Amino acid sequence: MQKVMIIGGGVGGTTVLKLLSESEVFSIVCMADTNESAEGMLAAKERKIPTVTNWSMGLERDLDIIFDTTGDPSVYKKIKRDMGEQTILIPGSVALIMAKLFEEKNRLISKLENTSAKMDLILNTTSEGMVVIDHEGFIIMFNDSAERASDTKREDVIGRHIKDFIPSTGLLRVMQTNQKEVNQEITLSNGMELITTRIPLVNADKEIIGAFSVFRNKTEAVQLAEQITDLKEIQTMLQAIIQSSDEAISVVDDQGRGLLINPAYTRITGLTKTQVIGKPASIDIYEGESMHMKVLQTKKPVRGVNMRVGPKHKEVIVNVAPIIVDGCLKGSVGVIHDVSEIQALTHELNRARQIIRTLQAKYSFDDIIGASEEMKLPIEQAKLSAKTPATVLLRGESGTGKELFAHAIHNASDRKFNKFVRVNCAAISESLLESELFGYDEGAFTGASRGGKVGFFEEANQGSIFLDEIGELPANIQAKLLRVLQEKEIVRVGGTKPIPINVRVIAATNINLEQALATGSFREDLYFRLNRMPIFIAPLRKRKEDLRELAEHLINKINQEYGRSIEGITAAAIHKMQVYNWPGNVRELENILGRAIIFMKLNETIIDIHHIPDFIEEIPLKQEKLLMKPSGYVSGKSLSEIIDQYEAEIIQQAFHTHKGNKTLTAKALGISVRNLYYKMEKLKL
Repeated sequence: MQKVMIIGGGVGGTTVLKLLSESEVFSIVCMADTNESAEGMLAAKERKIPTVTNWSMGLERDLDIIFDTTGDPSVYKKIKRDMGEQTILIPGSVALIMAKLFEEKNRLISKLENTSAKMDLILNTTSEGMVVIDHEGFIIMFNDSAERASDTKREDVIGRHIKDFIPSTGLLRVMQTNQKEVNQEITLSNGMELITTRIPLVNADKEIIGAFSVFRNKTEAVQLAEQITDLKEIQTMLQAIIQSSDEAISVVDDQGRGLLINPAYTRITGLTKTQVIGKPASIDIYEGESMHMKVLQTKKPVRGVNMRVGPKHKEVIVNVAPIIVDGCLKGSVGVIHDVSEIQALTHELNRARQIIRTLQAKYSFDDIIGASEEMKLPIEQAKLSAKTPATVLLRGESGTGKELFAHAIHNASDRKFNKFVRVNCAAISESLLESELFGYDEGAFTGASRGGKVGFFEEANQGSIFLDEIGELPANIQAKLLRVLQEKEIVRVGGTKPIPINVRVIAATNINLEQALATGSFREDLYFRLNRMPIFIAPLRKRKEDLRELAEHLINKINQEYGRSIEGITAAAIHKMQVYNWPGNVRELENILGRAIIFMKLNETIIDIHHIPDFIEEIPLKQEKLLMKPSGYVSGKSLSEIIDQYEAEIIQQAFHTHKGNKTLTAKALGISVRNLYYKMEKLKL
């Protein structure tokens, strides 16, 4: 070890002191300066290095090297004269150079340490495990992810040969072949399975200096691959949806520049991708302002804006919404609807609705509201009848829901995928009823359509036909209907050839068929044909416990029709309605609730007692007057004559109560206007 004395405790001497103190080659045996408080003298004392105030005193030691950092030439000459022959004297200029080199060394070391720290941080924060070996196969780097993936501590593998850690390693082979190996399976000594990629390490001279492996737990790798596959599938699906959509779609970035359009956009606007992509969002506007720019400014969606776009000046309706990801605005997406297409679709929709109303059953048993015993029985009977082909006769007052039952029976039968034809026998004039029901051949009568016409029964073939108000059928039609039920065939008006049909008949009436039999207005044989499966639907006055459930159901229905948001009805309002006998049944209940909702204020959300009209409490009193008892047996008159006399008295009192209004009279008596006229003519009123 070289013995050294440093002369001069200034900056140069202090730097040399620090430099040599870190070396294992030099031993500083003395520090000399005339000023005991000099920086170098203090630094030497801290390191327990002897100090002297006269450099000549240090010459007494056996020295190998003297550093003169004073910068004084006279001192240098004196030292050189007095020092031993074997001692080397290094002048201050050289010491200064050494000091600068020392500072540069420290700077480079610090920079290297920072770079190394950054590299370690990067390697240890990556999700992939990394192992590096030198050219002899010893492990020199093992990051945190490698510890987690292999369940092994770094200190247990650093310095070990790779074969000791992974017996089946391919890193040595990679160094020999200088070829990269991608996504290879490997099993560790602890049985853990990994997916690894091996890469040789080559220096600037293209010499193999080692190899490294990047690996991941096999389970994690499989899950990641599945996620990537799912993302690609979702991306492909979204692109396919956008490209195949009939709705015109345009997307812009946060600066309002076009990013994406689909073929439907080009079809409607007449603008191609080259004319839109990368261009301002207003490029397609002919009349109106750019909704994309408005949405980007306000970050709020806009809907139903009328505009004209493209060189064709196409009239469209635009909906635009912002694209916000993690709270940041990324752009906006717009959907353009062609107004002419909307008008055509609206026309088709209206036409379809007309067909549906005629040919399709809309309701099921889930739509029949009522948990009372009076409703459970007819519902069970209807469900039973739906499973058979038998003719069903629905009986009940007007407004009790007979048509609802007819729909439900059809939808619960094996004919539900075929047509459901509805016919109101009282709404078709008697002169047209036969041709409407059974159709007619060409030339059957003046004005008949060329080629004839298919009747309702033929239209309903393989399906169901609902004959409402069947008690209003005239006698000749009753006879033809009986033939249909017996023979399963029809004959068109003006035709002679029977046409076989397979139709399920569901009939309904609100009149007393037994009384009609007694008066001769309804055929007895037809009655027995229809009455195989009679279902009596109770009036609302006999099942008032269903009133609340019915009211809530009807409120929801009326909300949809009127665009209101009524939330319910109070118990007081229900109680007020329960004292009423509801001659119009559910139809009248819907009328009362609809009227109440119409006159409710916009800020009212609950139907209360004051919303229910007071007149419903008065009507039952008038009805009681109609329900007078008959005068009793009259000698010399038959039962039918006594019944006719009592019926005539009832009708006259009803006329008087309703001031001669035939419509209100018929409604109060629970019969059709047509039936009322028939009775008036029969009773000579």
